[in-house]
Amino acid sequence: MSPIPELPGILVPTRSQQEQWLRSHVAQLCNLDHDRFPGSQPVSFATKDLDKLEKEDYWVCEKSDGIRVLFVILTNQTGQSVFIVDRHNSYRELQGFFFPHHENPLHPLGNTVVDGELVLDVDPLTKRGTLRFLAFDCLVVNDQNVMPKPLDKRYGRLKEWFHKPYAKMLRDHPHVAKDHPFEIKVKDIHMAYHADEVFSIDIPSLQHGNDGLIYTRVGTPYSPGTDTNILKWKPPSENSIDFKLVLRFPPSKEDRKKPDFYAKPLFLLWVWCGDDRGKPKYEEYDTMHVKDDEWERLKQSGEQVDDRIVEVHWDPNTSKWRMMRFRDDKPNGNHKTVVENIIASIADGVEKDTLLARSNSIRNAWKLRLAQSQVQGGGQMAHTPQTPQAPTQPMKPWMSRGPPSIEYHYGPLAPSPWSKVSGPAVIAGMKR
Repeated sequence: MSPIPELPGILVPTRSQQEQWLRSHVAQLCNLDHDRFPGSQPVSFATKDLDKLEKEDYWVCEKSDGIRVLFVILTNQTGQSVFIVDRHNSYRELQGFFFPHHENPLHPLGNTVVDGELVLDVDPLTKRGTLRFLAFDCLVVNDQNVMPKPLDKRYGRLKEWFHKPYAKMLRDHPHVAKDHPFEIKVKDIHMAYHADEVFSIDIPSLQHGNDGLIYTRVGTPYSPGTDTNILKWKPPSENSIDFKLVLRFPPSKEDRKKPDFYAKPLFLLWVWCGDDRGKPKYEEYDTMHVKDDEWERLKQSGEQVDDRIVEVHWDPNTSKWRMMRFRDDKPNGNHKTVVENIIASIADGVEKDTLLARSNSIRNAWKLRLAQSQVQGGGQMAHTPQTPQAPTQPMKPWMSRGPPSIEYHYGPLAPSPWSKVSGPAVIAGMKR
């Protein structure tokens, strides 16, 4: 699993006038009625989504294991200011960048908001790490809001207006790159029926970790928040969920009314239920299994363990949640509705072989829509065509069975004297 890179730049003070202005200005550029993080979020892939790949045009790319950020360029009469925005909706100002206009490189590119992933690429030979921003979509380019446009148009603007002039500037003036905090690339995207190329060519050539595939419907606009037109595929055994980790210690043998902070605690997983009057609301979901030697290593690390966002996966061999890593880049765990979707995708997930087996059907349906749209539209491909009847195929066993019944574990939380949150800040040298 790839290390989470440190975010570069100078942090704009939280709740400062500058931060408030930046959030408001970006919201205005994106034509939003709120100043929350404007990025879109995918939903987990399940068996039923295989039919979507046949009925609609989707593009696919590898899902990088890094930090999701928006790249923001703000241009006025005095010049350009460049920021990255994380999922906390925190802004960090970057120094050294300049982005030329796509028509006149002597002029600056106008206000721009680009979506992407910050990854740490490690050269397998030199072991040298290089920070890179992988752009895959855009919301605003050169003062033009492109969110209502379909994905193929947005991706075209991303390459032609944002990245191509910048890449040419670096080729003509390579010394400029030495002042840049990271490299910028545009992620390769393929038609959905070329998923085999992503597995066989794109992923093996990566110098950073991979977290599955992302399918994005071509004919739909960019939608902030959870977008059901963006599908995140992982093998069922690798699907993960982000919870808040809360430690609960057993009572002390000397005094049953006090917790024993030296004993091994219960590792509770709390699920995020949204905000209540501006404060995150959580409910208890389940427990995480931690082996004795793993607990010893956690203690020896000296890091805070309690009250932290943790990424876990379901171990089918033990039927227990197992820890993968802490996710300090995320302000909250997954919302309980997202957890339900991920649980469903774990129970009703799609293996790689099953996914690739549908490639021919996806290709045939895509070509049929293309041919039909060319006849109806004079050679122009429609972004939202009427879905033709796909070629009929024998029903596979996995197509005939529905998802299994799933019981969700939610309940109200009550204060507990055994929670380390209410205990001492440091126990045996370990931060709470």
